[in-house]
Amino acid sequence: MQRVTDEASAMNKRIHYYSRLTSPADRALIAPDHVLPAPDEIYVYSPLGTAFKVDSCTDGYGKNSSVVTIFMIWNTMMGTSILSIPWGIKQAGFTSGIILILLMGILTLYCCYRVVKSRKMIPLIDTSNWEFPDVCKYYFGSFGQWSSLLFSMVSLVGAMVVYWVLMSNFLFNTGRFIYNFVHDINVTDIVPGTNGSNKVICPSAASSHPPQNKSVIFSSGNNTGFELFEEWWNKSQTVPFYLIAVLLPLLNLKSPSFFAKFNVLGTVSVVYLVFLVTVKAARLGIHLEYNWFTENDFFVPEFRILFPQLTGVLTLAFFIHNCVITLLQNNRNQENNVRDLSIAYFLVGLTYLYVGVIIFASFPSPPLSKECIEQNFLDNFPSDDIMSFVARIFLLFQMMTVYPLLGYLARVQLLRQFFGNAYPSVFHVLVLNVAIVGAGVVMARFYPNIGGIIRYSGATCGLAFVFVYPSLIYVISLHRAGQLTWPALIIHIFIILLGLANLIAQFLL
Repeated sequence: MQRVTDEASAMNKRIHYYSRLTSPADRALIAPDHVLPAPDEIYVYSPLGTAFKVDSCTDGYGKNSSVVTIFMIWNTMMGTSILSIPWGIKQAGFTSGIILILLMGILTLYCCYRVVKSRKMIPLIDTSNWEFPDVCKYYFGSFGQWSSLLFSMVSLVGAMVVYWVLMSNFLFNTGRFIYNFVHDINVTDIVPGTNGSNKVICPSAASSHPPQNKSVIFSSGNNTGFELFEEWWNKSQTVPFYLIAVLLPLLNLKSPSFFAKFNVLGTVSVVYLVFLVTVKAARLGIHLEYNWFTENDFFVPEFRILFPQLTGVLTLAFFIHNCVITLLQNNRNQENNVRDLSIAYFLVGLTYLYVGVIIFASFPSPPLSKECIEQNFLDNFPSDDIMSFVARIFLLFQMMTVYPLLGYLARVQLLRQFFGNAYPSVFHVLVLNVAIVGAGVVMARFYPNIGGIIRYSGATCGLAFVFVYPSLIYVISLHRAGQLTWPALIIHIFIILLGLANLIAQFLL
């Protein structure tokens, strides 16, 4: 792409800046130059979401229109947390769930405004190449630098653990579907479910433990072969280990740039999930009965004490604070940044609301209870459901292409910070990757609850980058400028306390 000299120079400086990866959390979401297929392409990553190429839709001067900027923010923010939104609404109660999605969207958007403006409030220093963690380092010194690294690693490793759990889930159901189809086996899970062509199941009703690989054969030409398959193709005991053979070698690649070419799969997956939800709701109908204060066999109360579980998920669902400056600085009309960011947040919130509300409302209760809604709502559809099978295939392939990129970013941050080299030796890289993969395998084996993992990691990294740092930096900047007022101080202290309460509540409820 041809550009005038000053634009090319600015782009090269920016790419070089990101490639240093010395300030941690911004690097969690920005791929270095040698990860990229071409030197003029910059990819932004969401911890539990998708990747998007910043300069793929620019004009002749490397700038994006407002429409493209809005779409990039939406695409970056949307992630696997969308699978847990219906469960979060169930945990919070239908009415309070809707209210919390709206309030958390507004609160995180406000904190995002503070992030965007934080760089501009530093006087007498050229901050044109700074991201938010650089601002944290400016205000808090080495503490800001190392704490950013810590919270960044929480978001990245948490993302990779969630990916491993989900990939194990999708691979298990995909393999099961293919085996049964090839061998003409009619199988049903030993769990409560609805009858008919639009079957919905309740895996959690089988036991108080995560759903296992339990089924009964209705018709099969070879029962012994099926039983052997069931033994060796188990969701928690075997499949998580099979992924090691594929993904561990990919993590050890010096530059997994090839996988960055598949970033469009993230958008396709989200669009298909919205389509799936719409079709399922149209076929199942709406099953709602307002039950404000008490719980019965089929309907949860509208307000529940477990609502912090949803706020933990939403903290990560609306998390884009580490890379928002990079996305907005490519906006052609900088005066529209606030407007475009607001529209993007509105669209993200609308997507979460649509998927969460529709799944909750259409869940067939009775005969099933709303308590049956799983942390991954795709688990409420049997493995032989065609539409769910396609969704799992999309998501499995997307995650297998993004996982090596997340691992590369974790490696670059941690090893370069400690050893000054992103690839000090094969031994160092292998030890790190084995530890990360081991964490994913252990969680998939003993705690395959993506809603829990998302809310813990979301509340932890969100405490720093959503609530504490933006508020503290804003207050300090106003104080240094002699413009700090009591209302502003009280409001931002309240935001910090909300973030702290959100984190503490995840471990109490």
